[in-house]
Amino acid sequence: MTGPFPVQNATVPYWRTQLHHLDSHRSTPELPEKQDIVIIGAGFAGAAVAHYLLKDIPENGQKPSITIIEAREACSGATGRNGGHIRPDLFVALAARMRAQGLEAANQVALFEVANAQALEDLIRDEGIDCGLRRVTTGDVFVDAGEAAKIKKLWDAMTKLDDGDCPTLRSVAYHGPGDGEAERVSGVKGAKVAFTYPAHVVWPYKLVMRLLEGVVEKGVNLQTRTTVNGVSETVDKEGYWTLGTARGPTKAKKVIFATNAYTAGLLPEYDDAIYAARGTVCRVVVAPDGPGPATNIPPLGSAGLEMESPNTVDSYYGLREDGSIIVGGGKSVFIDEREEWYRNYDDSTLIESTVPYFDGWAKRTFTGWEGKTETESIWTGIMGYSADDAPHVGHVPSKPGQYICAGFNGHGMPNVLLCAKGLAEMIKDGRPFSETGVPPVYETSAARLRKISDLVAAPTTGRARADIYLKF
Repeated sequence: MTGPFPVQNATVPYWRTQLHHLDSHRSTPELPEKQDIVIIGAGFAGAAVAHYLLKDIPENGQKPSITIIEAREACSGATGRNGGHIRPDLFVALAARMRAQGLEAANQVALFEVANAQALEDLIRDEGIDCGLRRVTTGDVFVDAGEAAKIKKLWDAMTKLDDGDCPTLRSVAYHGPGDGEAERVSGVKGAKVAFTYPAHVVWPYKLVMRLLEGVVEKGVNLQTRTTVNGVSETVDKEGYWTLGTARGPTKAKKVIFATNAYTAGLLPEYDDAIYAARGTVCRVVVAPDGPGPATNIPPLGSAGLEMESPNTVDSYYGLREDGSIIVGGGKSVFIDEREEWYRNYDDSTLIESTVPYFDGWAKRTFTGWEGKTETESIWTGIMGYSADDAPHVGHVPSKPGQYICAGFNGHGMPNVLLCAKGLAEMIKDGRPFSETGVPPVYETSAARLRKISDLVAAPTTGRARADIYLKF
């Protein structure tokens, strides 16, 4: 099989060390012959779409027949390999989007991410999902002096806008270099500027598996370890799309691509629009033979750290209740090794240069950190990046009955849930995209795909918005 498909024998993330009983589940020995809906992908997007498709249907009501097909184990892709953050970006990405797409679009996305975080908190509470959700204070911390100066100017300009022009800024606090405030508030050595705001940390695998458990209990057929290798170009005379797999075909009236980085393997028209970036995450623990825990526990529950790579988050972390730290990134040590991450779908191997980087990460990063740490586990994951910085949600162009929910830019946790809810409303209720509450810039369309392809085909000097190398 060629093209962007999941590989076997993937590295094992910390989140997948306590496996759910549905991890390798097949509801039936064979694939169903025909279904109303087939969802490709059993990560956060696939599980959430299924959840909302069945939500509020009475016990004896008419339910659509739904199958979820996953190439490997359930929640073994990007969701099961991320940093465990629900972290709406309330300033840095807001400012970037404002400059690229205007204030209205920037506010729509920022407010949508805030709404997602609240909806996810409500869902976890209402469904009684045990997934380690905790509220934390997060931060964007700038260590590079030049980048700190630039972001401070942007902050000053945006906070001078009329009240209400940037509503999410009300939740953001600025901490400057005076009297070492940024360093004290963030706990990061050499911090010049920090912005703090509310966020959450979560065990993503447990969240998704509970959603899958809920829909399976309602009759959804879950089929793991089944790679979909193709979808027919047209429907048959009965209006069914045919999905090919190594276990034989299955048919569906509607097909939902919750395939993120792997989308182009089945929808080649998205090859320019959504593509892979391989990243690294690890779990850092205090070494048993070390001098003991740190004398100064980091004050922030999570953060993104601007170290010495201009205008990019070099690493990010989240604190666990057991004292361990989930750390991701390390891009400064491999960004020039383009083949290591750009359109690389191999999460069965490590980006080797990140291993020594993480070994001394805590001591290099935090003030007062005296504990000896070790990298307890380390893994890679494949993120689905969007060429124009926005996910693709909605009808697949020119393919009636096909839908997409993918391309989350490594930022799916504060976006996926309400994207999935909106997509489910389109499918179940026939609601137009404009009435789903999903930001307009997220809507996929033929015009959007053409614009991206034209940009990618342009000379390199005009490709800054489409070149992941400049963004990642």
